[in-house]
Amino acid sequence: MTIRWTYAFIDRPADLLDRAHDFWTAVTDTRLSEPRGEKEEFATLLPVRGTADACVKTQGVESGTGGAHLDFAVDDVREFVASALRLGAEEVVEHEGWAVLRSPAGQLFCAVPWHGESVRPLVVRGSRLDQVCIDVPPSSYNTEVAFWGGLLGDWESLPGALPEFHVVKPPPGLPVRMLLQRLGTERPVSAHLDLACADIEATRAEHERLGARLMHRGAHWAVMRDPAGGTYCLTGRDPDTGGLPSLP
Repeated sequence: MTIRWTYAFIDRPADLLDRAHDFWTAVTDTRLSEPRGEKEEFATLLPVRGTADACVKTQGVESGTGGAHLDFAVDDVREFVASALRLGAEEVVEHEGWAVLRSPAGQLFCAVPWHGESVRPLVVRGSRLDQVCIDVPPSSYNTEVAFWGGLLGDWESLPGALPEFHVVKPPPGLPVRMLLQRLGTERPVSAHLDLACADIEATRAEHERLGARLMHRGAHWAVMRDPAGGTYCLTGRDPDTGGLPSLP
């Protein structure tokens, strides 16, 4: 099964979605599409420069604090769903033409039809939203690594630079990749967005001007909170390649 395109979904509480839209359109140099869905809960962030295709969408959630998830655009949604089920996923909802699934550890993701998307958005002022990180409890970590490595076929599944990370990297040209992080304690699976940054401090300062807050600063990353309360990370990876800096 070939993944034709990937979307990072920004899930935020419905009553705070306007704040999320203002912040993330500014960060990604995009404009908001017309809302859609029964409750107008979905929107797409449309690039305003060049001929790039969108790769980020938003969803207003009715309960909880939100998070992030991935949509996989494929030629045959039902074939993709069948593959996921064989590997241990659960189908949560079947919509007309697309489906919501849950991984073995409980992470939601979607299978959607491919509409010809092929042009990756440009780097925006030294950063690029290019990764969804799934935070996995220790008891489910090995199963989750095996699941995603099996489902995504020609994606490269390999250990990360630190023992608690595992990278699932798509072929060149796809805009959003996946990182699995083994948590230190047992708690429900969750996911957050990662941005690759040429200069973390410069990007952090810009995001703070737009209303984000710094929560924690690591050696090669910064944990941030956006104006809608969602956690995300700025990482010192190359915005063009996603490659890591040399670790000491």
